Amino acid sequence: MSRLKKIMVTFLVIVLFVVIVTFVKIQDIKNTYEKSVTNYLLHEQGYEKNEIKSVEGIWRFKLPAFYTVVVFEDEPFVQYIYYAHNGVKQIEYSLTYEGIEKGIDETKLKHYVPFDNIDKYKRVE
Repeated sequence: MSRLKKIMVTFLVIVLFVVIVTFVKIQDIKNTYEKSVTNYLLHEQGYEKNEIKSVEGIWRFKLPAFYTVVVFEDEPFVQYIYYAHNGVKQIEYSLTYEGIEKGIDETKLKHYVPFDNIDKYKRVE
């Protein structure tokens, strides 16, 4: 094998290794977020496991890069978005197209916790 081929093979192995490590790390963080949000819902908010349809960790290029989408059994047309960094907070919600067609709006949401109750300027001592 020529020197150039050895260099190319080494380079490809390194790139493949970096891609695999990055993928595994992203999956690990998504799983951690899912577990944190699930524990928060079950143990701090008092939901039963059968009330929660799904909890899915999400990664994207925009900030926040990691968040979790929760769908409750009694509101399958609403996706509640939770952020699980330094505690768990519900940051927003999203309606599916079916939810919009059914006329669901913020006043009809059963699990919405407005994010405006956070005091950004509270001094921590």
